[in-house]
Amino acid sequence: MPDFVTRVTMKIPKKQDNIAEYLLFMWQVEDLLRAYHFDIDKIEEALILPVYQTTEERVQARDWYEGLIMMMQSEGVQEKGHLQINKNIIIDLTDIHLRLLKDPKESEYIAVYYHTLPHIVALRTKSGDPDAPELETCFTALYGYLLLKLQKKEISKETEAAVNQITALLRLLSVKYKTIDQDPEDQ
Repeated sequence: MPDFVTRVTMKIPKKQDNIAEYLLFMWQVEDLLRAYHFDIDKIEEALILPVYQTTEERVQARDWYEGLIMMMQSEGVQEKGHLQINKNIIIDLTDIHLRLLKDPKESEYIAVYYHTLPHIVALRTKSGDPDAPELETCFTALYGYLLLKLQKKEISKETEAAVNQITALLRLLSVKYKTIDQDPEDQ
């Protein structure tokens, strides 16, 4: 299984290294902050002290978590939903996704997408939201899979197949994002 699906808590991944991993990490952080009721002392004990070794790293991590807490409170996503910075990632990825689908030179991406599309449609139908954005559906599926794995729940073969195909699509999209993100002509 891909790293970004099996990681639980770790140092903050770099957005430019793997955008899909970063977004799933950020969704997890949002849920962890909720689980700790935005109590920075509990967050420090559970998430900062076991991971960060130096005082400087711990101070930076605490500041980062405190900043996210303030953002979540100011954006009204304390109980559910995602920070605007995370929604913006999906917007950016959707833009790239749509551009790739229109580019005849991107036959590999287009093929992976069309192999993934039946899983996306099935997931949107199951969720009761057939109009949900495709990439959001993909990330929601992977995040749900992560939660099932953490809870050690049984996962059907159909779900495994869907997750593997969605992972292939998001892995390729992440590579394309990284390439585009580093291309000075696109900035």
